[in-house]
Amino acid sequence: MLYAGLDVHKNFCQAIVMTKDGEIVKEARIRSEKDEIKNFFSGLKNLKVAFEASGGYEYFYDILEDLGCDVYLSNPSKTRLIAESRVKTDKVDSKVLADLLRSNLLPTSYVPHVEIRELRHLVRRRIFLGRYRAKLKNHIHAELRLKHLAFPGSTAFTKDGIDWLHGLRIPAIESYLIIYDSVQREITSLEREVTRVGMEYEEIRLLTTIPGIAVYSGTLIFSEIGDINRFGSEEKLFSYAGLIPRVHQSGDNNYHGRITKEGSKYLRWILVEAIRVHIRHAPDSRITEYYHRLKKKKPGNVAAIGAARKLLQAIYHMLKNKDEFRG
Repeated sequence: MLYAGLDVHKNFCQAIVMTKDGEIVKEARIRSEKDEIKNFFSGLKNLKVAFEASGGYEYFYDILEDLGCDVYLSNPSKTRLIAESRVKTDKVDSKVLADLLRSNLLPTSYVPHVEIRELRHLVRRRIFLGRYRAKLKNHIHAELRLKHLAFPGSTAFTKDGIDWLHGLRIPAIESYLIIYDSVQREITSLEREVTRVGMEYEEIRLLTTIPGIAVYSGTLIFSEIGDINRFGSEEKLFSYAGLIPRVHQSGDNNYHGRITKEGSKYLRWILVEAIRVHIRHAPDSRITEYYHRLKKKKPGNVAAIGAARKLLQAIYHMLKNKDEFRG
């Protein structure tokens, strides 16, 4: 068995291949091009390769997997805790990854199946456009305040409201509306695609039996969790969502602080959003009752986070047992 470490950069990679005993078989700095990566690793059998998780990891992961390598995605924060060095170079980093891999000490990150990755990209694009649309609305409202104008109805972003905004003939608002219209069309198209693709999964259909979770939010939750069986307990899923409190222990004193906010920010965000809808549409559910009990002692936002964790607990068991929501 051979073990490789790959320190990945935008334009180049530092690569090293070692035996189980740490003997260097091959080492080079190569361009981050598909052909060069393939040429470097070609002819090497029984190869395990490790590199750090980053925003562009899929490109390298798919190339190496196509070559027949066993690919491991290193968790950057945990890897640094184990192997932080005063001497930090690309050669050192690649060797550290190979050493941790051959010693079976490499902290790894989960790599979802390609279908789940595509689902993630789809819903995250919808999130981005939704937030961008909100920014455009805020800019338009700011322009209205500058002119001391207010739409006479409930919202300026209905058909009648848009017509009213156009009628003002304010250049800045006209510019924002052109972009807003384009973004809105793309959001509508993406929502149709999310509905079409999302309902192909039994797990998403199960999630939509929870009041407050529609196809879009269910798709986002499922794409972020991936294979539920990778979580050995509900506590590990809570940790992945960043919904567990920080703990500081010294002697006999224990202090529980705010939630860690580590892991998937998208999962944490959609769970809190879903809770706000759930408590309105399911007033008699155990999750809603739990939220109201917390709210008597805690601020509303803290109660919402606690209820989101309770919702995630229900989701864990629903996906594990392939069961619908039972209130």
